[in-house]
Amino acid sequence: MSQKAFSRLDIDGLEKRFRTNLINSLTGFKSVSLIATASLEGTTNLSIFSQIIHVGANPPLVGVLFRPHTVPRHTLENILATQHFTINHIRDSFVVKAHHTSARWDQSEFEACELTPEYDKEVSAPFVAEASVKIGLSYVEHYTLKCNETVFLVGEIQKILLPDDSLGSDGFIDLVKAGTMTCSGLDAYHKVQEPTRFAYAKPNQPLERIDKGVN
Repeated sequence: MSQKAFSRLDIDGLEKRFRTNLINSLTGFKSVSLIATASLEGTTNLSIFSQIIHVGANPPLVGVLFRPHTVPRHTLENILATQHFTINHIRDSFVVKAHHTSARWDQSEFEACELTPEYDKEVSAPFVAEASVKIGLSYVEHYTLKCNETVFLVGEIQKILLPDDSLGSDGFIDLVKAGTMTCSGLDAYHKVQEPTRFAYAKPNQPLERIDKGVN
């Protein structure tokens, strides 16, 4: 197999768009969701994010990485002001509308992209009604990274909404049944296939498959 190699010096010399696509797709498949917020005045905002990671299960924490706060970042600003936001998984049925939220709209992305806000009394930010997996969160803390001034924000899960048939008896969520999509790079969306699951790994013991009959 032929191989393409890039040194650190090569990377710095790449054309900007090429370099951006290369580095953004290099880390592999990522979760991709719509983050919904509202301002203190009640104006809704919706934006697509692929920099969302699990931080911890107890307490239940999720992290989101934002680009440098050198220009208005309505999602970040709304979270800091209201202390709430929601994460909504993207499905194939509305992936075009979801991607369109990345445009620089002069109005709420819910209205501009024809998506539906849905409210719950436990979280002040709206959910996306079209999503099947929805997470309501409250703000915990945030940090500006010194290396590139991106902002890492941590939220604590306050509400989970998901389809009945996607939840296994062991708590595992079948994202294939839920219709959740994944992404690579900045603009590529992917459907996923049935997972392969293994039991907890122990030294000197063969791995046991547990992806059959979990439900």
